[in-house]
Amino acid sequence: MDTIEELNQELVEFFDRFASWETSVIQSGPLTVSEAHAIEIIGNYGRMKMKDLAERLGVTTGTTTVTVDRLEKGGYARRTPSEQDRRAYIIELTPRGEEAFLDHHRHHLHLAGEIASALNDMETGVFISALKKINKLM
Repeated sequence: MDTIEELNQELVEFFDRFASWETSVIQSGPLTVSEAHAIEIIGNYGRMKMKDLAERLGVTTGTTTVTVDRLEKGGYARRTPSEQDRRAYIIELTPRGEEAFLDHHRHHLHLAGEIASALNDMETGVFISALKKINKLM
């Protein structure tokens, strides 16, 4: 098996396992995967324009609008008109959304800890460096 084929095989297995883990964590709560991802982004980066949230999620603004509508309805987020651009809206978490973010973020930190425990310090540093390079490509 050549290197690219092996890399592909490992990436597919990692993605499948990560997606399965993420789904199992989210299914234990009231949010969908897309809602949890939106909350995670807003929780990490703070209030932002709907357009910026859509870009970070990698989806259209229409798809983001549907997700934010559900978050507002559930009391997790609020949308307010931008003071600088009256055509734009700012999305931010409510206290309930902050709580959901912290809960979901704890699950992510636990997983990161499990991954780090399988690696030594040098491997963890190399893994972080590699992920940063990969994330810049995407």
